[in-house]
Amino acid sequence: MKLSYLFFSSLSTLLLIASCKNDDNLIDLCASVTCLPGQTCQNGNCTGNAIPTESPSILVNKTGQLTTNESWSADSIYILNSKVVIPSGITLTIEAGTIIKGAEGQESNASALIVAKGAMIMAEGTATKPIIFTSTLDNIEVGQNTGTNLTENDRGLWGGLIILGDAPSSVSGSDKTGLIEGIPANETFASFGGDNAEDNSGVLKYISVRHGGIALATDEEINGITFGGVGSGTTVDHIEVVANNDDGIEWFGGTVNVTNALVYGQSDDALDIDMNYAGSITNAVILQGDYSDAALEIDGPEGSSYVDGKFTITNLTVMSEGTGGAKNRLGTLKSSAQGTIDNAVFVKTNFDKDLRIRVSYQNECTEVKNDAYSHIVAETPTLEIKNSEFISDTTLASLLSLYTESADCEVIDENENTLDAIINESNNTVQSEVSTNKGANQSVFGWTWSKANNKI
Repeated sequence: MKLSYLFFSSLSTLLLIASCKNDDNLIDLCASVTCLPGQTCQNGNCTGNAIPTESPSILVNKTGQLTTNESWSADSIYILNSKVVIPSGITLTIEAGTIIKGAEGQESNASALIVAKGAMIMAEGTATKPIIFTSTLDNIEVGQNTGTNLTENDRGLWGGLIILGDAPSSVSGSDKTGLIEGIPANETFASFGGDNAEDNSGVLKYISVRHGGIALATDEEINGITFGGVGSGTTVDHIEVVANNDDGIEWFGGTVNVTNALVYGQSDDALDIDMNYAGSITNAVILQGDYSDAALEIDGPEGSSYVDGKFTITNLTVMSEGTGGAKNRLGTLKSSAQGTIDNAVFVKTNFDKDLRIRVSYQNECTEVKNDAYSHIVAETPTLEIKNSEFISDTTLASLLSLYTESADCEVIDENENTLDAIINESNNTVQSEVSTNKGANQSVFGWTWSKANNKI
């Protein structure tokens, strides 16, 4: 009798447990199941289509000198903490769509990406996936081309991009090499210039540099993009600089050719040429702000080496927004500048200042000596402005001016008249509207921050 009782008692318990496992009201089969967003759990199984979710941006901190070749990918944001240097012999490859942010910091702690002489940067973005250099204060995230919290008034939030090469540069005296401004002279990566006109520092394509220009040294703010002795073997095509606290783009010598360049909202000069830069700038747009200085600042040789090279600027449009500022000027040609500005459009509207050309005197201010003015009026000119339009309601003579830095000398009226005559003979005109096919083709800048923010 005891065995029969135990058998039936155990059987009843098993039947009760089995019935509980099949009864959803008693056991929740989904209690330990985690489904993806968009899915639901039924009887312990996930059903439905999952909703894709983006992971937060991966931040990769960089500082100091790279020690081996590196590749930076678009699925991360790279933070420049202080100066990041690509030293000689090292190549940095940056994938299209990559975002690089410079951290805050003054002078020795300022952030910048420096491509040293002998190093390579391979940064080839696209129109839909540009490579963006900006500030850590910018709220732009992976997969985006613009942030939403910074404007053209946010300048000097980090340093900038510096490329150095081995191409001819006319530095002081008979030297063939120099040290780029803002970097201590004892740093080996500060050197630029040499004998190789075809030197290759890599590729910059579809690059946007934003909100930079902080000082690397006392009173030495850096440009959005600096080219120091960069050679013609380097490819530079489709570049933009926005809201820089110094110059937009500056060339210290070199022979690199640049196509499709846009500078907007810089505080100093937009395009600055020094040390007898001898490359070409083709299809460029400058949009000044009230706070900007000269659209163009062009100097010639500074020493006795490499004095024959000449720059070429072709298909240029210079504009200004706002009401005009105290510094806002069409341009300044000085210091024995030599080269050609061809097929340009200078829109005078909202510019307070004109296009200045420097003249220097000797022999008690009676005789003109070598300077930008003498290069323009020479029998065989080495400095020319031709086939260009000035959009204004005034005369060409009132848009051009001579100035002198010669001690105790004043500009001679005869020199003003000669300048006006020469400029008029070079197929330059004053018009109320821009002619077809004059100036830059602005349609190629649809990928830029400036276009996204309706500035061009």
